Amino acid sequence: MANSQRAYLLWADNKVPQVTVTFWLIKILSTTVGETGADYLAVNAGLGTLLTDAITATLLAIALGLQFHFRRLVPWAYWLTVVLISVVGTQITDALTDGANVSLYTSTLWFAALLAIVFWSWYRSEKTLSIQHIDTRRREIFYWVAILCTFALGTAAGDLATEALGLGFTWGVVMFGTLIAATAGAAHLGVNRVLAFWIAYILTRPLGASLGDLLSQSRTYGGVGLGTVHTSVAFLAVIVALVILVSVRKLSAKNSPTAQI
Repeated sequence: MANSQRAYLLWADNKVPQVTVTFWLIKILSTTVGETGADYLAVNAGLGTLLTDAITATLLAIALGLQFHFRRLVPWAYWLTVVLISVVGTQITDALTDGANVSLYTSTLWFAALLAIVFWSWYRSEKTLSIQHIDTRRREIFYWVAILCTFALGTAAGDLATEALGLGFTWGVVMFGTLIAATAGAAHLGVNRVLAFWIAYILTRPLGASLGDLLSQSRTYGGVGLGTVHTSVAFLAVIVALVILVSVRKLSAKNSPTAQI
């Protein structure tokens, strides 16, 4: 077998969870944690931006290492990676906005262009963008790079809508929630499901960010005032519970008599 073939051996199964209501719920919760968690570590915990970035980047590298190591879908490893990539994606956009004074209009365009390049490269190489076939190392790499770009783009687009354009947190939740519902409706009516998935995936980032800000920010700034600590802990608890549920269901399905036929 050639070395190039050996490098991209087929995994045992698809390494992305089945897209269900639970999938989308965990995804939205993870984006909210990305928004509130980054703020908590940098501000409330007093770690500062640079140390927070270094810590989360290191944790993400470890999580990705585990994700690539496993040859099958391991729910806790997958969703841990999503949560950490959500935090890092948020930090990348914040670093450009707050640290480099890049306008949200510019960063939104940059990340949209970067994501388009990733999709183009992915499709040119694999002839598909479907997440139903993340079953080789190369496809998995394309997948996670695309996911990071969606989080960075979603953060920039969400901040652009809620802050720069003055939409506010509540209307941000309403607008992005409506766009996601419209995307789901379009998919039901026959729009390409791969396209609909990626549109919805991008939109869940600003939805989760708007929801996180709405719950955590003080009433002075239009939020509910729960704070980043309570919001992050509550959402992480729900994520953990849902991941455990998914893991138990996966194990039950694997051990069922039907699965062994």
